[in-house]
Amino acid sequence: MTKLTIRSIRARPLLVPFHRPPASASGAMPVAPLVLIDLETEEGITGRSYLFGFTPWTLKPLVGCVEGARDMIKGDAVAPFQLDAKLRKRLTLLDTPGLVGLALSGIDMCAWDALAQARGVPLVELLGGQVEPVKAYNSCGLWIQPVEKLADEAEALLAEGGFSAVKLRLGRDDSAQDLAAVRAVKKRLGDRYSLMCDFNQRLSWNEAIQRGRMIDDEGLYWIEEPIRHDDYAGYARIADALDTPLQTGENLVDTFELLNALQAESMDFVMPDAQRIGGVTGWLRAAAICQAYGMEMSSHLFPEYSAHLLAVTPTCHWLEYMDWAVPILQEPFLVQDGHVVIPSRPGSGIAWDEDAVARYLMS
Repeated sequence: MTKLTIRSIRARPLLVPFHRPPASASGAMPVAPLVLIDLETEEGITGRSYLFGFTPWTLKPLVGCVEGARDMIKGDAVAPFQLDAKLRKRLTLLDTPGLVGLALSGIDMCAWDALAQARGVPLVELLGGQVEPVKAYNSCGLWIQPVEKLADEAEALLAEGGFSAVKLRLGRDDSAQDLAAVRAVKKRLGDRYSLMCDFNQRLSWNEAIQRGRMIDDEGLYWIEEPIRHDDYAGYARIADALDTPLQTGENLVDTFELLNALQAESMDFVMPDAQRIGGVTGWLRAAAICQAYGMEMSSHLFPEYSAHLLAVTPTCHWLEYMDWAVPILQEPFLVQDGHVVIPSRPGSGIAWDEDAVARYLMS
């Protein structure tokens, strides 16, 4: 394999339209704020990844974080574990959660992408796995909206890729409306399909237990993030009070926090986020920890990377399918029979549609 050397790293902020704009109990997002990262090597190979900033004002700081990290590793070999160690050591006093951590994860994903391209294999094969479909649920809709619209949208979401599962957002002011939402979708879907729900950290401990008990007998696959993400004692209390499995983990900022959450017995399932857990490098560490704990592991966002990562995760569970990057990709990943298909092309499989990028570039 060709040895790669970092020549430069470019970050570009974009505001990309949603197909179905998210509106959760924690707020609405009219556009997708993305940062595209290109790690350019002296050998002519470019590794690519993207970050999701949740709100447009984060994009300029994220670009600044990527550029600051670039200046610390320009001229270094593309060796992800060494790059990760160097950057985190240099940033010890600042610490690396938050926007800085997202930037480091994006760079890490680019580095792995470049290495797989240099080897001429898909990323999953570089990681020791094989190209195979990964089971997914459609998370591109069923946001907070009038209950009477939900059942039709659930059917549409299932049909878009032959999915067998969808996720419903809860957390309305009126708990009876949440129950009505669950029942409307479950009635339409029946037992053939799985339904997850997500409160997006909207509730208090007592509200979470009350609402959880209201929907405990409705056949939900899991209840996700009912309270603030870092209240591990609260999650342990809720998990003990409910029969429906509790899902959390998308906000874990590193494997140390994952260990804290696991040791607190705060969840039944875990779903790390590639840009928060530390990119490919952080995910691999998290997957080893989850294997040791026997914890089933799903993904949050970033299906283009998550598919590769889940395919080498010993406790692989579900991939959360989001179409948020589709408008700026040359070849969006295929979804067939409820599975995301890992492409056989080298690297992550990501390549930008530069015409679309120019159209959505934030001024």
